[in-house]
Amino acid sequence: MSDPSSALPLRPVRRVRFDGRLPGDKSLSHRILMLGALNRGRVKARGVLASQDVEATLRLVRALGVDVSVAPDDSGVDALAVHLAGLGPERWQEPRHVVDAGNSGTTLRLALGLVAPYPIAVVFDGDDSLARRPMRRVVDPLRRAGAAVLGRADGEYLPLAIRGGNLRPLSVRLSVASAQVKSALLFAGLGTEGEHVVEEPVVSRDHTERLLRALGAPLEVEPAGGEGARRLVLRGPFVPEGDHEIRVPGDISSAAFFLGLAAAHPDAEVVVREVGLNPTRTGFLDVLRRMGAVVEVSEEGEVWGEPVGSVRVASSRLRGVTVGAEEVPRLIDELPLLAVLATQAEGRTVVEGASELRVKESDRIAEIVRLLRPMGAEIAERPDGFVVEGPTPLRGSPGDAAGDHRLAMSFAVAAALAREGTSLLRGHEAVAVSFPSFFRLWESLEAR
Repeated sequence: MSDPSSALPLRPVRRVRFDGRLPGDKSLSHRILMLGALNRGRVKARGVLASQDVEATLRLVRALGVDVSVAPDDSGVDALAVHLAGLGPERWQEPRHVVDAGNSGTTLRLALGLVAPYPIAVVFDGDDSLARRPMRRVVDPLRRAGAAVLGRADGEYLPLAIRGGNLRPLSVRLSVASAQVKSALLFAGLGTEGEHVVEEPVVSRDHTERLLRALGAPLEVEPAGGEGARRLVLRGPFVPEGDHEIRVPGDISSAAFFLGLAAAHPDAEVVVREVGLNPTRTGFLDVLRRMGAVVEVSEEGEVWGEPVGSVRVASSRLRGVTVGAEEVPRLIDELPLLAVLATQAEGRTVVEGASELRVKESDRIAEIVRLLRPMGAEIAERPDGFVVEGPTPLRGSPGDAAGDHRLAMSFAVAAALAREGTSLLRGHEAVAVSFPSFFRLWESLEAR
């Protein structure tokens, strides 16, 4: 638990107004940096997320010997301008020290696939939270392809050491849709001769596929028989080449906290601009609409295959909904927030098929229940989700983010919706993982 003396007071917000841009997409920032390290040529990226998670990926790229320069990008929130001068993976160096992945599961899982095809040894470690998160879903298929991986509990947990090179073609059918696992295996295929196949039971976020195709990779995506199942076929090896420029769109998962507050608040209007509208990431907007929210989306262009635009949400009368397993991959990061909004919705809200929440930065199912009950919420935990009965007036209460950035921001939404009382949040520093300026912007909601 965090030091009680460092608790951040959060008061109810009486009027919500916001119109602007939010931090760059975290998923895209990771992938652009890794593909930039792989690329033969220069990559100039603006709007890269300046956060602890993305800093972990920058540490990896530097450890591989890639020439990287980083400067603040004053045109964005929590933004970096990053220039990478890559010479291709054949010029990577073996890291001299352990690569610290911090709290970033994306860095660790994708990096395992990225380095696996090449004859270098890399040792990874991370913080206590990351050391509890399972890695065998990536490690096992890489081992079958020929990579040597050692780690705690036979490679399930950090620290992990990998030596790659001379991989065989991969053919993997995922039992659970995971963008991180899928991306790691596609990255491994980039450096491996032959046809590599990854099947997923339902569509997960597809940033990696879009970026690879934008760079010219020979990747095919086709239905795989079941409803929503997909088969991805990559013909390797492929190394991107040439000079590229990109501006990272805003992160819809970060924007969700502002948009969700607007939907549930009686006097609110929020407009988020230049935000990513990838359809594998906008499940939260679809659920908001089903709940009866006023949601207006305007697509305004495309960046490297990623649709970008504006989203406006205003005060709405919400009703309970059921979210099933087939929807979960498209709004996995927003489910704790959905639990908060459900306390203000008429009727019952049920989330099921979301057991993946238990192996995130925290057990998000157990922790969101623990945070909301003292505030007056009628919420019950299920093995793979939760049930909320609403509407319920919330009241200020102490809470601890359990080291989880999504929980910290979800609690801030609950505190803003409270009818009375000041909430005290311990562990608010966790937002630095994905949105360091969150509370600074949050404090300005009423002033705008």
